[in-house]
Amino acid sequence: MNVINESGTLALSTRLQRLSEQLRKDGALVYKEFGIDFEPKWFPVVFTLHHKNTLSVVEIANEIGYTHPSTINLLKELEKQQMIISKKDKTDERKRLIELAPKGIELIEKMIPVWEIISKVLGEIADNENHLLKAINEAEEKIAKQSFLQRVLQLKNNQ
Repeated sequence: MNVINESGTLALSTRLQRLSEQLRKDGALVYKEFGIDFEPKWFPVVFTLHHKNTLSVVEIANEIGYTHPSTINLLKELEKQQMIISKKDKTDERKRLIELAPKGIELIEKMIPVWEIISKVLGEIADNENHLLKAINEAEEKIAKQSFLQRVLQLKNNQ
């Protein structure tokens, strides 16, 4: 065991990032194995548009829980790949509406069976004694009620 693993909750962010990077790296290899040219980082936007059809940039950012600038960067990449199309909202000229392009829709058709396999495998990985997904949900709910920073400041001020 290395020092990061031994440090317990102090290295929680590091360990989650490490796990995330491993899953993302393997995810890219899984898509490649199935002959699909797809970056795992595009998943939240593509999956959301697959389910919600047409959304504004702000709505996408809210759905995926990313910042507005991060969402715009992903949308630029997806537009460059011709996976999404952007059009002006008829009711509000400043607002851009995003939807899947024909290439994106076609790609999703290929990915659905792969997503089923990925979901099954990740279910097996997460289904351990302390169920990973349940623990992540619980942690996210706690942070939504009071952020990490707010909790630290509260402890600092109570000392």
